[in-house]
Amino acid sequence: MKEHVSRDRVLEALYQADLRESADPAEGLQGRNRSYVEGAWRDVEDLDSRIEAVSEHWSVSRMAVVDRAILRLALYELLNERTPAAVVLDEAVELAKRYSTEKSGAFVNGVLAALAAEVRSGEIRPGQG
Repeated sequence: MKEHVSRDRVLEALYQADLRESADPAEGLQGRNRSYVEGAWRDVEDLDSRIEAVSEHWSVSRMAVVDRAILRLALYELLNERTPAAVVLDEAVELAKRYSTEKSGAFVNGVLAALAAEVRSGEIRPGQG
C-alpha cells in the first residue's frame, strides 16, 4: 500500500520554499511528501511555464504565493502520479478554499481543468514534469 501524501504539508513546504528559496525545500519531510516537494521544486520552471500558458492574463509571478504553490503541487501530481485528475482538482480546490482568497478556488479549478485537459489529450504527457 502506498504511503499517503499530506497535501497540506507539501503545500506548506512549497510555499516556504517559494518565499525563502530554500536549498532543501523538503527539509524535515519524509517518504512521498518529500518526493513530491523535491519533484515539484526540481521541475518548478517547467511547471510554471505550463501553468502560465493556460492562465489567461496571469503570469505566475502575479499569482498569490499560496495559489502558485497549489498549482505547482497539483500539476506535478497530474504529470507524475496515477492519481485521477478529478481527485487532484478536488484536493487542489479544497486547499485553495482553505488557505487562500475567496476567489482562489475558482481560479485554481479553471487553471487545473485546462491543464488536466491537456494531459488527457496528450498535449502534455504524464512523466514529462
